[in-house]
Amino acid sequence: MKYLVMVQGAQADYEAMVGRGTAQYPSWDKTQLKAMFDHMNAINEEVSARGEMVDAQGLAAPSTTRFVTVGADGEPVVTDGPYAETKEVLAGYWVLDCASLDRVTEIAAQVARCPVPPGSPEYPVVIRPIDETGPSQD
Repeated sequence: MKYLVMVQGAQADYEAMVGRGTAQYPSWDKTQLKAMFDHMNAINEEVSARGEMVDAQGLAAPSTTRFVTVGADGEPVVTDGPYAETKEVLAGYWVLDCASLDRVTEIAAQVARCPVPPGSPEYPVVIRPIDETGPSQD
């Protein structure tokens, strides 16, 4: 079964990682950034070695997001964002092919143990099964 494992974050987390922290989002130093990348890379190496890795990516800062909708006239409406009031966004993901929900939950728990600066917000790691066949009325 394939699963999407998602990590969440906020624009303020990206700012904190480049040294522009706040009281709620403490600044990261180079050692903390290295520890986080080492932790995530170790997970990537493990799931790759086990043949479970399909894809994994970290995403660029939310400030680079573009929203596309369709206006009443049928033309695309493009908006940059998300805006400061946006709370949590997708920060990165893995697509994993695991033998069971228990196994992918073990991996998500490893991800959740990622080191962060003291006082940083905590986000859940979200697991979603990938539906490769689509909905059915059978």
